[in-house]
Amino acid sequence: MRKIVDWLTTIIFIVLFLIVMGLCDIFERLAYYLLGMRAHQQVLYALQIALIQLLRLTGHPIKLNTNGYKMPTNRPLIVISNHQSIFDIPFKFWLFRRNVPKFVAKKELKNALAAGFHLQVGGHALIDRKDKDQALQAIAELGKRIEQNNWAAIIYPEGSRSRDGILKEFKPAGFYKLLANAPSALIVPVAIEGSWQLVKNKMFPVPFGAKCEITVLEPLEPQQLSGADIIKLCEERIRVQLKQSQKTKV
Repeated sequence: MRKIVDWLTTIIFIVLFLIVMGLCDIFERLAYYLLGMRAHQQVLYALQIALIQLLRLTGHPIKLNTNGYKMPTNRPLIVISNHQSIFDIPFKFWLFRRNVPKFVAKKELKNALAAGFHLQVGGHALIDRKDKDQALQAIAELGKRIEQNNWAAIIYPEGSRSRDGILKEFKPAGFYKLLANAPSALIVPVAIEGSWQLVKNKMFPVPFGAKCEITVLEPLEPQQLSGADIIKLCEERIRVQLKQSQKTKV
């Protein structure tokens, strides 16, 4: 019975997902070329709402927990997070929408439906994971942009997403580049728990009722700590939060 429910809700989800992504791909291009970046950005925000609601429609409880932390908009942010699935992106996009979120993403995503166009024109860092020099240069340029514009850069130091929810060891090189080029940024650790379950079958099917929890943890001031201490603290805090979230689900 559970498998039947999984497949029925997956069919609904996939059909609606493709419709939403296809329409967004059209509307965001029209908005960008006819009305400019601000209108384009609003289309992207609407997409994030639609994606989150689609997940809820298919039985996925989603908890976005800010812990009462209000992010400043008069300084840049560097958001450090673990990575479990493609759905981490709309969660972060919505949580940090007031800070104009920019992602460090692999270059292969530039051709993705809807998301790809925004990655190309939106000031993100598209990196070649096989070319370390290119990747670090792109991240350094992103750091300069967020410093100048008070934007938020979102980076996943694990390097690739966890397919079983277990946190991988953080690789700090990209974060160091961001911090060096955005020294006034507030560092914001974020923990994501449960989104890996949505794609554990490569979305065929999407398991019904998988719970996702996204938690903003206590921000850090970079002037008070070394880069190595910051990345270590973020990793530890995210690891503790993941364990806590897992216990509450049992």
